[in-house]
Amino acid sequence: MGINVPFLIDTFFTALSGVPVALFITIVALFIALPLGFLLALTRLNKIPFLNQFSRVYVSFVRGTPVIVQIFIIYNSVPLILSRIFEKYDIQTNVYDINPIWYAFIVFSLNTTAILIEVFRSAINTVSKGQLEAALSVGLTQYQAFRRIIIPQTLVVALPNICTATVHLIKATSLGYAMSLHEITLKAQVAANIGYNYVEAYIDIFLVYLILCSVVEYLFKWYEKRLTKYKIA
Repeated sequence: MGINVPFLIDTFFTALSGVPVALFITIVALFIALPLGFLLALTRLNKIPFLNQFSRVYVSFVRGTPVIVQIFIIYNSVPLILSRIFEKYDIQTNVYDINPIWYAFIVFSLNTTAILIEVFRSAINTVSKGQLEAALSVGLTQYQAFRRIIIPQTLVVALPNICTATVHLIKATSLGYAMSLHEITLKAQVAANIGYNYVEAYIDIFLVYLILCSVVEYLFKWYEKRLTKYKIA
């Protein structure tokens, strides 16, 4: 049986309509994960008691387990925990009416944070400690030294890996179907259910993610060129 071309074309635009959801999850997850990953990377570099050990265990756990398993754990356990809390304090809210996108924010933020901790940890190590000492010696505060000197140079080194983490995050949002999120994958699968045109649906999913990730990679490369002025030879 050949490819159903009209269905292929129609479903491509159906899948494309799920891009805003995938991008919204990606942006929110990055908004949470970037500062959190940077701060936890600092706790590891400075070997802050408890936080250093917590970060190591956290990174090992997240990187050592599949994203789909993390989704099922959070998507099933959080409602149970919330329902018990609401019952205890007599809060009249049905936890099962919560929009599943909130669970997606939690899962993908936690997952991306673990990746970025190691990205920032290795990137900060490439910046000479003498630069921070020199900045402090001329009267800059530690915050000013990080904002003006350390962070810009760290971003230059970290940006390719941040790009990789972002692309990985965008592709991981395809697992949102497990939480009934109407993103790219679920929209195409629902369209395919009517006539069992799954081959065409997955071709469309492939094309949409390929285009989306290619655009994101291009934007990161463009921004990377702009940051090269902070690079020290």
